[in-house]
Amino acid sequence: MTTVRSDRTSEDVLHPLDRLTAGEIDRARVLLEGAGLLGPTVRCAVLALEEPSRAQVRRHRSGDEVDRRVRAVLLDRSTGGSRTVLASLTRERVEEVVKHDPATDGQPPIMLEEFEAVDEIVKADPGWVEAMSRRGITDLSLVAACPLSAGSFDLRGERGRRMLRVLAFQQHRPSDHPWAHPVDGLVAYVDLIERRVVELVDTGVMPVPAEEGNYDDPEFTGPPRTTRRPLEITQPEGPSFTVERDVVTWEGWRFRVGFDPREGLVLHELSIADPSTGDPSTGDRARQRPVAHRASVAEMVVPYADPGPVRFWQNYFDSGEYLLGQQVNSLERGCDCVGHIHYFDAVMADADARPRTVSNAVCMHEEDDGVAWKHTDLFTGAAQTRRRRRLVISFFATIGNYDYGFYWYLYQDGAIELEAKATGVLFTGVYDDRAAEWSTEVAPGLAAPYHQHLFCARLDMTVDGERNAVEELDVRRVPRGEGNEHGNAFGRAVTRIRSESESGRIADGAAGRKWRILSTEATNRFGRPTSYVLTPEGQPTLLAEPDSSVARRAGFATRHLWVTRYDPAERYPAGELVNQHAGGAGIPEWTRADRDLDGQEITLWHTFGVTHFPRPEDWPVMPVDTCGFRLTPHGFFDRNPTLDVPPGS
Repeated sequence: MTTVRSDRTSEDVLHPLDRLTAGEIDRARVLLEGAGLLGPTVRCAVLALEEPSRAQVRRHRSGDEVDRRVRAVLLDRSTGGSRTVLASLTRERVEEVVKHDPATDGQPPIMLEEFEAVDEIVKADPGWVEAMSRRGITDLSLVAACPLSAGSFDLRGERGRRMLRVLAFQQHRPSDHPWAHPVDGLVAYVDLIERRVVELVDTGVMPVPAEEGNYDDPEFTGPPRTTRRPLEITQPEGPSFTVERDVVTWEGWRFRVGFDPREGLVLHELSIADPSTGDPSTGDRARQRPVAHRASVAEMVVPYADPGPVRFWQNYFDSGEYLLGQQVNSLERGCDCVGHIHYFDAVMADADARPRTVSNAVCMHEEDDGVAWKHTDLFTGAAQTRRRRRLVISFFATIGNYDYGFYWYLYQDGAIELEAKATGVLFTGVYDDRAAEWSTEVAPGLAAPYHQHLFCARLDMTVDGERNAVEELDVRRVPRGEGNEHGNAFGRAVTRIRSESESGRIADGAAGRKWRILSTEATNRFGRPTSYVLTPEGQPTLLAEPDSSVARRAGFATRHLWVTRYDPAERYPAGELVNQHAGGAGIPEWTRADRDLDGQEITLWHTFGVTHFPRPEDWPVMPVDTCGFRLTPHGFFDRNPTLDVPPGS
């Protein structure tokens, strides 16, 4: 097993999409301080590369000067005031400062130090301490105060406040996992600026479940099994991919690795070589054909189903509120990835706008993926089999109790797949007659509420060029009649999505619904537009009522597919400041413009996910559950592009 790392210490920026370096983050801090925008009470909630537009990237040539710009969201913890700052590191100047109205614009993302502050705030509150005492809990050092995003519910006195809502869990000792022992019936509403509990909701004393759930303790799990034999993956000649700074090439694919503190892993400038255009005898290289300018998971929402007074507000936007990328894990060789591994480090800004490096944040490796194609011919007797490989680019992030893995797969036949993996520990409460309608009992007296994990992928498509269009493809039954006398015919119905108002689409498994992204400029040898097809899994979208708070805030999650005209300022499907925003931002706002989509630069927003009805087997730690989607070439190539794959592995 071999490990290679890309931690890019060089401060030379050669391309507009190069990841931010530690030196650039330092320069951004100095620039913000010099402009009087950072100070003792001002914190940096997020600082990220302000990505150039597609047109700017297109115009860039090797050796050109690169204008490096950053976007920072700053919070004054003494007043609650916040602003977004746009600055050019190249020109060493602040270009734009936008102040936010917290009553209407939402709040900056939640920072780690605010999570830590909550423990002090609630344990200093007499009402909260007394409520714990009524439950027989006096050792507060063994109470874990769990800070959770507050949402927006128009509750009296909350508009404009920077808040968290706090549930509590008990530990039997410091090493005991608290999720097994929820202190239910009690929630504290905390003002983070005033540093006090502004409301305490106490519906009465409930028994704290006693059974422990320490999945890392042999006394709980029993001795480890001894039946497994070693399974080794070796590549004695090294991997088939090459890495130059942030650029990866593998089996005809070429792309750039990016990392964003909000979204995590981003893939830029995905293109694939067309084997039919090269000529090895003359040394002519196969032509690279673009597929997507940018691919990421731009948002995710986790809405819970319990409508009771203690938990009705539970819904979390893990990208917009918690900064998914900031919570990235440092991956371990042999556990998170196996084989010949190439790691990319992630460099991000902390709350002081100083760089911090997470080593091994992104893992890349090759995998065998079974048979690519096979045939034994009846007439010639020829028998041929080819095996398939895929390139895996992945990262894991921990958001409170859940852990999420995001795995991008690139295949030799031009297919792209995203698999999201959910694992970790279930959020828990007390199981009683009321909870039975909204949760599963996973241990004696322990409830795991029903909930959803809904992800939104942002796909800036460039299928064979900048000008694309989208069609909805359904299977079509053909009634028996003239031309179909035996009733066996079926066909395909094609609906062109011509404008944004037509783009909110729902998957339909009964219709075999897919969406085709086609070039309006390029054709294949049959004279038809080259294209890729998006195949959805078609699981339920957001199940909350349309007029609910979470539906207003997560409008993107009410449909499986949205298509918008590409705009570099339209980054996140629920808007810029998701935390405590009242809703309506992002995709619902953009699509009201009803821009033309036919033959334009377009962005696809694909919602996918799982509706989780927990089971006892999900406790005390949850086996991985998966969801995702697939993009497949459809008339993009003129024939099977893997004919040149040699036999064997």
